[in-house]
Amino acid sequence: MTATIGRPGTKLGLVLAVCCLAQFMNVLDASVMNVALPSIFDELKFERHDLQWVNSAYTIAVCGFLLLGGRLADLFGQRRVFLFGATLFTVASAVGGMATSPGTLIAARGFQGLGAAVMAPASLTVLGTTFTDPTARAKAFGWWSAVSGSAGAVGVLLGGVVTESLGWRWVLLINVPLGIALVAMIRGAVPETSRNGGRLDIPGAVTVTIGLMALVYGIAQSHELGWGSWQVSGSLALSLVLFAFFLRQQTISDHPLMPLGIFRNRSVTAANIVAFFAIAALFSTFYFMTLVLQQVMGFSPLATGLSYLPLSIGIALGGYGVARIVPRVGPRPVLLGGLLAGSAGLFWVSTADENSTFMGSILVPAALLGLGMGAVLNATTNAATAGVPREQAGLASGLLNTIRQMGSAIGLVVLATMSSARADSLLAEGAPLQHALGSGYGLALFGAGVFTFCGALAALAVPRKS
Repeated sequence: MTATIGRPGTKLGLVLAVCCLAQFMNVLDASVMNVALPSIFDELKFERHDLQWVNSAYTIAVCGFLLLGGRLADLFGQRRVFLFGATLFTVASAVGGMATSPGTLIAARGFQGLGAAVMAPASLTVLGTTFTDPTARAKAFGWWSAVSGSAGAVGVLLGGVVTESLGWRWVLLINVPLGIALVAMIRGAVPETSRNGGRLDIPGAVTVTIGLMALVYGIAQSHELGWGSWQVSGSLALSLVLFAFFLRQQTISDHPLMPLGIFRNRSVTAANIVAFFAIAALFSTFYFMTLVLQQVMGFSPLATGLSYLPLSIGIALGGYGVARIVPRVGPRPVLLGGLLAGSAGLFWVSTADENSTFMGSILVPAALLGLGMGAVLNATTNAATAGVPREQAGLASGLLNTIRQMGSAIGLVVLATMSSARADSLLAEGAPLQHALGSGYGLALFGAGVFTFCGALAALAVPRKS
């Protein structure tokens, strides 16, 4: 890629590298901490019920601010906002890596999430406004989607290796040199867009941000506290009230944060529904397949990480492999094929038990799932930003990333509830622990397969051509 955009000398390849690096850091950080949690618990003397906030603080901040982060790129310029997000993420990573108390680490993770919430839609906005040729755009989204999907699986392996060899702090500190490089690349490669002259809808921004944070908080706490607890029910009720106020505000505001007319774009609406189900399945799979490999099949942490290679490679190949296909046939056939392939892979891997082997129950279905979901991530990104005016590119990007975060949060809670109920029932009947856990995790993976099938049904509404 040697063409230039924006100001002279801005190469498309370097812009793509910047956006992919930013998304890699965002997604990696959501999964890489899991393996390090036991070490963090021991060194910082966490209370057991507080440990979950190492991940929850990040997730709640990301989900709460994604929509606002996307809109900021439209209002104040994509390069300026991109730089702010990358800088905040890098500084928060450094603070977290040097934390000496639970409170400092949790606060740093929250600010990391805020930085990620600004970076993620900004990176996608830059791609959408930079790569205007349909073929080049599909290739760019292919790389971005491949990185986005495979980074979650890579995080499982990297977290184990870094924690074992360097200690848990380097799971965060590794972001510092990457972040410094990212900031330098943004300054040198990403062209600035002019402000669109609008104003920020402050009431809308406040209500949707707090509403999203309340919703994700309630979902995240439901597994530990129960749906009937005042913390969970109160948070969910608050989110509903705030969302109702937000929607009302968008109909009367002169400068709405989320112009509701965007949902008249059938491609945007259908693609976001597909994204919800696809990400609910994929990111739940990272969690439950790890448990199957370690607690049911007896794999070590390192062997578990290596077992994710077929899935990671499959996502990368699937995401980039359909780049030339989407412009020719449109996103709908790619989405249908990818989601059905993903369903088949999940239904297959859900049969793994204590007697299964990697070659017989993991290798082929994981590769099939990866290829299918890589294709889906590419086509969904393309469809969710198709036909959107340039001044709403950040909004469309923020909306897609918000829906993805919601899918990962809600999907995991739903499947974890199903899994726990199945395992508890079998244990009450006297079944061996390993068998009960395997059956529960298998049910969750089967449920993830159902999610992908629901996504395929939603894909029927995606226009044939974007």
